[in-house]
Amino acid sequence: MRILPLAFAYLASRPLLTALNVAMLAIGVATITFLLLVTHQAEERLTRDAKSVDLVVGAKGSPLQLILSTVFHADVPTGNIGLEESRAIAANPMVASATPVALGDSFRGHRIVGTDESFLALYDARLAQGAMFAGEMEAVVGAEVARRHGIGVGAALTGAHGLAAAGPAHDSHPYRVVGILAPTGAVVDRLVVTSVESVWHVHEEHATARPEITALPVRYRTPLAAAMLPRQINATTAMQAASPAYESARLLDLAGLAVETLQWFAVVLMASAALSLFVALTSALQERRYDLALLRTLGARPASLAALTLAEGVTLLVAGVILGIALGHGATHALGLWLAGAGSWPLTGFAWVGGEAVLAGAVLAIGALTCLVPALQAYSSDPASLLAKR
Repeated sequence: MRILPLAFAYLASRPLLTALNVAMLAIGVATITFLLLVTHQAEERLTRDAKSVDLVVGAKGSPLQLILSTVFHADVPTGNIGLEESRAIAANPMVASATPVALGDSFRGHRIVGTDESFLALYDARLAQGAMFAGEMEAVVGAEVARRHGIGVGAALTGAHGLAAAGPAHDSHPYRVVGILAPTGAVVDRLVVTSVESVWHVHEEHATARPEITALPVRYRTPLAAAMLPRQINATTAMQAASPAYESARLLDLAGLAVETLQWFAVVLMASAALSLFVALTSALQERRYDLALLRTLGARPASLAALTLAEGVTLLVAGVILGIALGHGATHALGLWLAGAGSWPLTGFAWVGGEAVLAGAVLAIGALTCLVPALQAYSSDPASLLAKR
């Protein structure tokens, strides 16, 4: 007896029920796959962007907002701090390096960052073309900015006031592109980098009596600094110190409740699919009792009948898992394209997370166990008693 062709024929005879079982399982698998891909890539991006920054010093306000605006460039700054105060922090013996960051403008939705050469080291960035900025109104653009807008060395670009693309333009203060950065996979790919003096020059009509910057990313000289420096800054200055590692973990915790809720929804959906599969196989077994009895009288072994029932269930499981994983990757890639169009964090559906193999294995194993009961019923069926019920 050819088990697989017969199993496919039985499934094809009930197309609506077959499609429903596959769809329920696929939606559950797709939801968990989507969450695995998004959370993994988000954690990876947070770790990559913040790995070289131990502390960020900025204006008083929300520590999370300070980290998001300075390290991840995904929020508005908490304010400005004085240049002299920031230099005092940089001169602290516990500080290995301190990088000035001046924000305020953007280019077509991409942040313009006033800083110095040490900023590129925070993201392991290097030049692919041209040179580093040296004078005022010279800029180096990230790989993604250059690719999306067709910018090359020698091009001119005009910033807009504020951190959104719709701000008023600084037409009288164009930047000259002197370099293009190589792709890094980090946030610097989506930035325009220039000198602090250039940012001051653009905003000189709004300048205060003292020069200011937005924030100061810091790298520690010794592990002891992690315990002493933040407390010292928060207690003795008008500035605040925030840890990217701590705030990133807090951000993931805030998102964790929503992720966990969606995961439980997916688990319930897959459990419902398993129950539906069990009911469908049991019902089909009753409908086909005369077919099974006829197969037995024609010489089919009990194990073959059990294998036939099991093959139906496993076919539905495999189809649901494959379709679900494909849908999860497709949804992730679609979200990534939308985020990329908005100039935000990119996601890709072409990544693979180890948890997906665990998910597929667990679904197939639990689903196969669900199919065992109908399979055992088929194995133990008596052809004489089945025919007698007719």
